[in-house]
Amino acid sequence: MPRKKEALTLSVPPETKEQLEAIALRLGIFWGKSPSVSGLLVAIAQHKLEVGEPFTLNSTEVAALQQGIRLLIDSGYVEQARSVSQLLVSRGNLAAPLRQSLLQQVIQPTAAWRIAEEYINDAQPFLVLYRTPKGENLAYTARYAEISFEEKRFYLEIWCEETDDIKNPDYPELIHNRCLRFDRIQSIVKTDGKWRDEGLDYVKVYLHFYSGMVNAYDPRARDISNEVVGDIRQVVRNVSNPFWLMREVSRYWEDCVIVSPDSVRDRFQQKLIALCRQYNLEIRD
Repeated sequence: MPRKKEALTLSVPPETKEQLEAIALRLGIFWGKSPSVSGLLVAIAQHKLEVGEPFTLNSTEVAALQQGIRLLIDSGYVEQARSVSQLLVSRGNLAAPLRQSLLQQVIQPTAAWRIAEEYINDAQPFLVLYRTPKGENLAYTARYAEISFEEKRFYLEIWCEETDDIKNPDYPELIHNRCLRFDRIQSIVKTDGKWRDEGLDYVKVYLHFYSGMVNAYDPRARDISNEVVGDIRQVVRNVSNPFWLMREVSRYWEDCVIVSPDSVRDRFQQKLIALCRQYNLEIRD
């Protein structure tokens, strides 16, 4: 036996009825082929639709969205990250500390990116206040800078005057270079002095690629030369930070060899020896 329904009469202006029907149409609530206002009211009464109150998120959802915001920022989509953050702050039922954290997560790297880009375009030296992963605050005087992309994240590379923070440099010729994460930059302000037209410092690294990498190698912007000689692809590249080069080479295994300079080759060799020891492999001369 069908359930008895009670009639409910609403007295609303014509424009309000049209607005309610438009909402029902957008939400796919119909009576036959027409949008149903009564169906919309039933959905609200049954809590199938949220009206007025902000939506709530559990801890897992918040963590996922925070990670998504970080990935957007790291990939250079700062405006999209700002949009997601503003949606969460304005519409989400978030505790005050989390609201502040979300705002800071977007505002800080976005502001640093915008200011750094402006100063780079104007060839304007600037001061950077930077917080290290250990929580130490360092100040750098940047005489040159550029924004680079490494392993799915954008970084600010600078040539700075300060060198005391590096006690035992592996590469003395690169001691003025720094590679900074935008989310750890606390502030950027312009300073006096000249812009360094020479750019970053570099070491010239010679690489040999073998086997499948002869054809699969993807040229880099800082490659000086790139040619195939016999069955070897020989690449010469300006390198500002060997850390990233070693991470790249390690992905190619035996298909890539650092030929020179000895400082970079020896450092990579040390890492290979340490890796072998981790796996209890005997190293013989």
